[in-house]
Amino acid sequence: MQTTIEPTTSFEVSDKGFYGHFGGAFIPEMLYPNVEELRQNYLTITADPSFQAEFQQLLEDYVGRPTPLFLAKRLSETVGATIYLKREDLCHTGAHKINNTIGQILVAQRLGKKRIVAETGAGQHGVATATVCALMGLECIVYMGSVDMKRQQPNVDRMRMLGAKVVPATSGSQTLKDATNEAMRHWINNPVDTHYIIGSVVGPHPYPDMVARFQSVISQETRKQLFAKTGSENPDYVVACVGGGSNAAGAFFHYLNEPSVRLVAVEAAGHGVESGHSAATTALGKPGVLHGSRTILMQTEDGQVTEPYSISAGLDYPGIGPLHAHLFESGRGDFYAITDEDAMAAGFQLSKLEGIIPAIETAHALAALSHMNLKADDVVVVCLSGRGDKDLSTYSQYL
Repeated sequence: MQTTIEPTTSFEVSDKGFYGHFGGAFIPEMLYPNVEELRQNYLTITADPSFQAEFQQLLEDYVGRPTPLFLAKRLSETVGATIYLKREDLCHTGAHKINNTIGQILVAQRLGKKRIVAETGAGQHGVATATVCALMGLECIVYMGSVDMKRQQPNVDRMRMLGAKVVPATSGSQTLKDATNEAMRHWINNPVDTHYIIGSVVGPHPYPDMVARFQSVISQETRKQLFAKTGSENPDYVVACVGGGSNAAGAFFHYLNEPSVRLVAVEAAGHGVESGHSAATTALGKPGVLHGSRTILMQTEDGQVTEPYSISAGLDYPGIGPLHAHLFESGRGDFYAITDEDAMAAGFQLSKLEGIIPAIETAHALAALSHMNLKADDVVVVCLSGRGDKDLSTYSQYL
């Protein structure tokens, strides 16, 4: 078990898996062989030219990259700044999640794995995992909180149609945290032939770094596209929602060392930060260990994880990835907490102004725009992480 904390001022991961004081691999001995096999091989595998050729070909021909960088003119007029939307909702399967699952399935193949296990909250990662397993002909098992299965039923049906076995997590709050617990237990019990595709920048090293690298295609494309449209690669702000934080990590990645670009992370405040029904981790949390890494998480005085709440299943998580914890502690990132009510209003606003129905997760990021004191000449990129089809039953309650 690795427990040494390695302080650093860099925003890249250290060779021991730390971002500042956060990260590492705090894992039981039974999980050590799985994680160590991945740690020793992922950089070599992903740097191989044949891997990169296959990865890039699938991103282009299967995922549909590059995704557009869209100037949202009517939203810009309403907000009072120039707003670009990075359209990850136009990826195959409807969200950014498939960028990571394409990469991890190729890693799993090269490690000789025959089975895939995953967790999912809103179902977007589960659908993306089931999709790539179908593409590659691998067995797929997805753990999902039973509460999330009810509020994201279309995605449950999509996973099953793609051939995945969806297993309900019935412990705790029956949401993403509990699904992650169950998926990790499954991996511990099937160490030889199974790869665990974690969907966010959480978990033991190397997962946060590996997922961030696969998702970094978002900011890589954004820089090129923004230069073509404005003559500058750098906006004033990059905005993204954060549960675990995979779309935010991808949107921030190539701007981490550009101090002129403010990185804005938006968490779910639920019914209000102090309401007792919230997932605003940086506002309510403190350092601790969750799902194999040291990060900031919501917990009681004696260290028990606090049950989170959010109207968006993808943000209903009691912690954040260690990179985001480092951005918060160092002041490199600005963190906002948005209520359910504000997020739903922002979702309807984008739908009516631009003809784009965003995922409720993404609606939280959009809602932050009205709290940022933007100036007329500010250029803002919002990562539109997913589409809202899966959330129509929730949206319909607010019509």
